[in-house]
Order: sequence, then C-alpha cells, then structure tokens
Amino acid sequence: MAEKQIPIARPVIGDEEINAVADVLNSGMLAQGEVVYKFEEEFAHYVGVKHAIATSSGTTALHTLLWAIGNVRDVLVPSLTFIATATPAIFVGARVQFVDIDRRTYNMAPEFLAHAISKCDGGAVVIPVHLYGQPADMDEIMDLCEEAGMVVVEDACQAHGALYDGKKVGGIGYAGVFSFYPTKNMTTIEGGMITTNDDDLAEMCRMIRDHGQREHYRHEILGHNFRMTNVSAALGLVQLKKLEKMNDARIRNAKILDEHLKNTGVLPPYVAEKRKHVYHLYSALCPDRKARDSLLQYLNERGVGARVGYPMPIYRQKVFHDIAGNFVHENAEYVVERHILLPVHPLVSVDDAHYIGECVENWWEKWTDGQRAKSQ
Repeated sequence: MAEKQIPIARPVIGDEEINAVADVLNSGMLAQGEVVYKFEEEFAHYVGVKHAIATSSGTTALHTLLWAIGNVRDVLVPSLTFIATATPAIFVGARVQFVDIDRRTYNMAPEFLAHAISKCDGGAVVIPVHLYGQPADMDEIMDLCEEAGMVVVEDACQAHGALYDGKKVGGIGYAGVFSFYPTKNMTTIEGGMITTNDDDLAEMCRMIRDHGQREHYRHEILGHNFRMTNVSAALGLVQLKKLEKMNDARIRNAKILDEHLKNTGVLPPYVAEKRKHVYHLYSALCPDRKARDSLLQYLNERGVGARVGYPMPIYRQKVFHDIAGNFVHENAEYVVERHILLPVHPLVSVDDAHYIGECVENWWEKWTDGQRAKSQ
C-alpha cells in the first residue's frame, strides 16, 4: 500500500458539527422540529428563494417534488447522471425520456433537448443536472421549456453554491433539489432539500413529506415520511456556514490540477461561460478507455483515490431496459469510456493536489513512451 492515501471524497467534520449534534441529542428533540425549520430558512436565504423544504435525501426531495407538481406524464433527464435523477419519475407514473449531453460540460445539451421536447404533448418536467458541480446551460434550457410550456426542475444535488450568470443554482428553474450525502459539497449525513419560489408548491411538498398533514393527526392528502431529523439539520446549519470556504478549497485544488494536466493529453474539466463550477468531483477526460484504465491503476497504486465516473449512460442501467428503447447517445457513450474522477475535496491539501497532478504527468510520460515503443 502506498504511504500517501488521498480518498476520492471525505466530509469535513469538526468540533462545531459534533457539538451542534450533541446539543440536539441532549435536548431530546430529535425528529423534525425547530432545528429543521431554521436550516430551511437559512438554506432558502442562501440560494435566494422564498422556500426550502428539507427531506430525508436528495432522492426523496425529487420524489416529493414530482409528486407535488402532479399530473406529470414525461420527465426528461440527461443520459449521464446518477440513477436517482430518473427513478422518482417512475414512482409518480411518468415516462422517462433521456437527453444526450454536451461532451465538454457533461450536462444536458439544449440541441438534443429540443428534439426530446418535440416528442412530448404536455405534462412534462425537464430535469437538467448540474453535474459534478458545473451548472447546465440554463438560459437555453429555460427558453426551450418556456416556449413549450414545460416545467424546469434543477437537479443541484452535486452543485451547492454553484453560480450560473451570477445566480445560485436551485433558484433558477421552477424548483430545485439538493442532496446532503456525505460525499457532497456539504453534508447532513443523509438529507435533501427542495427549493422554490412557488407558495402552493412549497406547501404541497411540506404536506407530502409528512404523511399529508398540515397539522398534527389531520391528514388531508396522501403523503409519506420523507422528513429530515433535527440531528441532520443541526449538522447542516454548521456545514452551510462553511460551504463557501469549502468550495473555495475545491476550486483551488481544481486549478492546481488544471495546470498539471496542461502538460498531458488528459483534458481538465471544461468550464463554460457564465459558470462558477464548484467541483463536487474533478472529472478529467482521457484519450480513450485503455488510457483511462491505465491512469486509474497508476493513481490507485500511488494512494490517489481516483475512480471511474458513471460506468454507463443511465439508459443502459438494467432498471430502464424495458422503457429506454434501442438508441445510443454518442456523447454520453464517448464520455463514459474516457472520464476519470480525481480528488479535490477540501481535505486535499495544496501539496496533495500537486502530488496528484505530478502523478498524472508522470503517468502520461510513461504512457506516451510505451505507445511510441509499440508503434516502432
């Protein structure tokens, strides 16, 4: 085992978080209560929206939101994303449609979205994902959806604090969802959040997450238990205060890697105009799959917890075999063969970031030497 060990992700938990959780535990008020409501208030203020509704996970946040919107017939998602962007649609009886991505940003490509929209006849929700911390092309997506009368729900589960044209993600579309899983830019261990400016939608979401009740033991609609606990919210309140500083560390580390990768054939993440990328993960693009797998092995042997990104486009997951149909999204297929994720989380020091970058440079030199020798 290598002396240096740099995991792909690790939450930043200090005494302030531990003390906040201990205070809740000592209070005896553990379930959803005042601490959750305070977290919601501060998160809404941070994103710049009227309402934030806390849930038990990012997945249940999206499930609650689609349920609250109601009468959703089609849900359009990018072909490269985590499974939870799409599966809540199935639970509310909607048809999932997949939209190819931009090869540079890995996000939903507006030109392919326009084609997908043409196959819908109303009751559609479009879910752009701000993948790995980079905002999607929101101007074009919003324009397309407004013209077609479709609702835009931002999947910001990997993009806490990211900006599009100066606006925080999660506050641009009709609504947004966030995840607070331990690998994310901030954590509540497990947890999620819905953000919106729509009063009626917010009220419906609050009822659905709490068994359909507006007041205790008076159940007006069908609901579920998707609540967040005060324990998780206490952690979230502390993490939210630290989020900008933690994102700054991610951006710093990403810039260091960018400089090292310039000396190689591995492409650093492309950052589009009008975006603040917050690097939930640093996704680089190798020349081909063989090179990617070689680099992955090289880094892992040297203690760098790099890993492959999503191993396949989402439509090739077994759960979607009966609904996806026979098609290939060329850009998504291209990316999954080549992208590799490198650690940039806040506990990666400046020295660590340089070490990772130097490892990539050293691998590239060995790789290209080997390729030249084979061609001779």
